Amino acid sequence: MIDSQPKFHLITYGCQMNKNDSERMEALLHGLGFASTDVPAEADLILINTCSVRQQAEDRVFGKVHEFEALKETNPKLILGITGCMAGRDRDGVIRKKIPSVDLYFPTADMGQLPRWIGELRPELVNSTDLVEDYLKINPERRSVRQAFVSIQTGCNKFCTYCVVPFARGLEKNRPVKDILDEVRDLAAHGCIEVTLLGQTVNSYLAPDAENFSEGNPYIVSSRPTEGGGEILSGTREIPRLVDDLPAGRQGSSLGMTQKKRENHFAALLWEVNQISEIKRLHFTAPHPLHMTDEVIDAMTLPAHVNFIHLPVQAGDNEVLRRMNRRYTIEQFHEVVSRLHAKIPNLAIGTDIIVGFSGESPEQFQKTVDMYRDIKFDIGYNARYSERSGTAAKRAFKDDVTQEEKKRRWNELQAVMEEVVREKNQQYVGQVVSVLVERHEAPKITDEMLAMPEKIQEVLAAQPGMCFGNSREMKLVTFVGGKELVGEIVNVKIKKAETWILDGEILKSKN
Repeated sequence: MIDSQPKFHLITYGCQMNKNDSERMEALLHGLGFASTDVPAEADLILINTCSVRQQAEDRVFGKVHEFEALKETNPKLILGITGCMAGRDRDGVIRKKIPSVDLYFPTADMGQLPRWIGELRPELVNSTDLVEDYLKINPERRSVRQAFVSIQTGCNKFCTYCVVPFARGLEKNRPVKDILDEVRDLAAHGCIEVTLLGQTVNSYLAPDAENFSEGNPYIVSSRPTEGGGEILSGTREIPRLVDDLPAGRQGSSLGMTQKKRENHFAALLWEVNQISEIKRLHFTAPHPLHMTDEVIDAMTLPAHVNFIHLPVQAGDNEVLRRMNRRYTIEQFHEVVSRLHAKIPNLAIGTDIIVGFSGESPEQFQKTVDMYRDIKFDIGYNARYSERSGTAAKRAFKDDVTQEEKKRRWNELQAVMEEVVREKNQQYVGQVVSVLVERHEAPKITDEMLAMPEKIQEVLAAQPGMCFGNSREMKLVTFVGGKELVGEIVNVKIKKAETWILDGEILKSKN
């Protein structure tokens, strides 16, 4: 080992799954004797956990690598590593060749090899070269005690034509329910009150150890029938239905939108987490419309579940959905939303939408706009289509919507979204909402306060600062309060509603 403690700098791009993966890498590196640093120039090891969902995300990584190449000139021993989806999908090494200065280049699932790789490059940096075979066995090192991401599955079997995830993360692999619940119980024992379950199609979860569900669990099923009546076992491949197999008008006709077609263990898992009394808030991302069974919707009414679901739709036109291989029609998506609202009337719903997908006509885009207004989503993560190498869409379709038109459509949809959200948020004015306080901003010290230093404490006591948190509908709420409220659940009466912020006043009693 070197005399001083080695340091690492970790940058994370992308989704919650990537953030959870980075928490595992941090824990692994701390276990090897590293300390983290926010200053890249101080680091002996720099890792970039990448996203590959759009070209812009990869371009950002190239820019960072170029930036760190200058550090390698002054510190030739610096180890620079790339992980995440960008490395995971680069099976032929085309991307790797563009960044020869990178020393480590590995998919997420191989992070357990880091001790050996670092030891080979700079043995003085590590206190052990023992490997971790299953990276999901690494206990994440979380920044927040009160909130946590918990991965329940990795990979995806859906093969949407635009998506790199099955290539970057592999086929769907579900964690044992025992491991998941042990992790949640440990989190609860250490003060966690909010858990987010993570998976690429989180509501398709099928436990490989179903015998570990509680005997009294009301949602237990033994198998997940496919459309043809067979079973899909955890980790096996659902054959992707590409465009040639999906004639217009047929898609979704027997795709499991009615009950008993695609049973799984997700509702049972939600029930199990609800039995851990310390967990006051539970939500999940990202579900697939195909697996929104009545059982899952019923489990969402259990006490811990937040009053929000993020349900990606991607487009409002059936032909576009068919080319995307989404396996449902827009009518079926509406039916899922109707069942959700029938069971949970005030449920807030978010979504993902891609504009400018290959072949999307102005009329087809207008159907997406109309669909957005009709459903009245509470938030939409809207993206301009970015062609990705290796995907079916890249092979089968021409990216024929211009960048200018994609931008115009994105701007139009953003404007519609903000209009809808402003209108919907007005319903909260005068209501009392439950808020988990996530951060606090102290009041600013003004020149007038500095002129009277003896009165600063008096002024600060009268102006405790601003608290920020999320309601159970995942609305950002602000109110005047002290930093001692961070991590607490409080009741706030909403006084004013803006597009993205509900401003209110704390009530005295905590929730």
